[in-house]
Amino acid sequence: MQQLETVPYLLYEKEDNGILWIKFNRPEMLNAAVGGAERTGTLAKVGEYMRAGDDDPDVRVIVLTGVGRGFCAGLNVRGTDLGDFEPGDNFLGNAPYEAGGLDATRQHLYYGITKLMKDISFIRKPTVAMVNGVAAGFGMDMALQCDIRYGSELTRFMSYHQVGQIIENGGAYYLTRLAGLGRALEFSFTGNLDGETAAEWGVLNRLVPSEDLETEVRALCDRIMRNPPLVSWINKRVIRAAMDTTLEHTAVLTSNASPIPGTSEDAAEARAALGERREPVFKGR
Repeated sequence: MQQLETVPYLLYEKEDNGILWIKFNRPEMLNAAVGGAERTGTLAKVGEYMRAGDDDPDVRVIVLTGVGRGFCAGLNVRGTDLGDFEPGDNFLGNAPYEAGGLDATRQHLYYGITKLMKDISFIRKPTVAMVNGVAAGFGMDMALQCDIRYGSELTRFMSYHQVGQIIENGGAYYLTRLAGLGRALEFSFTGNLDGETAAEWGVLNRLVPSEDLETEVRALCDRIMRNPPLVSWINKRVIRAAMDTTLEHTAVLTSNASPIPGTSEDAAEARAALGERREPVFKGR
């Protein structure tokens, strides 16, 4: 496996129990992202870390969260570590692309954002967003792209209104499917969503007291890791595909996919463990 190049503003913490923690690490700025879609920018690095975790056989679940009071406050509109800007310039701070004009910058961001959406949404491993505080703009979009979201009374989702932008980066796609059309539009018009309302709308899978949030997320990961990895991976692929297809097509997907886990080493291990009354040891094969 290729050596992963880490950065201080995004932590890659792999535990022996199979949990990988990817943590936004700029607590003094509510974990605002560094740069835009540059190779060393937060946007690109989240995707790189996600792919690294997906390729690591020792990783079973990936948790995305933030250090301190914020989850991720989105892109830093007050300036970046990769280049300054003046009012009226491209506020996303893509310094290497300024010479190419606004169209070049838009293409740069479109490619980077689209790639990140795929990196989070299409990897095999289960992903959990532990939304420990403010998730704004780009930060909210990344949380929505994860498979599961846990939050607390400190959780708050914010759109792009404060910088005069529309909801984007996959946020419009996932929010509509999670909350429904009317609620997605309500959020798009108001730009704020607290943790309790997010749980009522189905945006958060579960709302727990802030002091219990990490404990509950760890318990969730433990429950996930008790099951055969291959089953989780295929279920994820089929269920995500089912969001955009018909009942008939979903039936075809499941009928084609079901023999794969049924003939796997993990399936044989599950049957053996059941007969021997012991805990199974799954390997994802």
